[in-house]
Amino acid sequence: MGKAIAIDFGLKRTGIAITDDLQLFAFPHETVDSQGLMAYLEVFIPKESVDTIVLGEPKRMDNSDTHITENVRLLHEALLAKFPELAVVLIDERFTSKMAVQAMIAGGMRKKDRQVKGNIDKVSAAIVLQSYLSAKNH
Repeated sequence: MGKAIAIDFGLKRTGIAITDDLQLFAFPHETVDSQGLMAYLEVFIPKESVDTIVLGEPKRMDNSDTHITENVRLLHEALLAKFPELAVVLIDERFTSKMAVQAMIAGGMRKKDRQVKGNIDKVSAAIVLQSYLSAKNH
């Protein structure tokens, strides 16, 4: 079994999270510039033996699309084309940014570090990934 990663895509920055080898726990990994995301993944995926990509799909409370939902769908199609051997899963990412901030507060992260948007992005990706793992393993 390979690892799973989650992608919290943004127009400027993208948060990446990764699981352990048994796909039990999700960990924030890093934030990358969205323009270089595919190049980053081309190196990262084989190096980490990834077999699943979980992509956060942004939705509003009424389940309508946000301003970035179409970009995420295009990324989903690009990932399926680029990595046909991998499972590429879309999962609802509503509230993950708020949950990420709360998790950072609960974890004792300093306010200055919580204000770094890249930290929120990668913690949001970890929340999306842990949600996927919980659903998959139950």
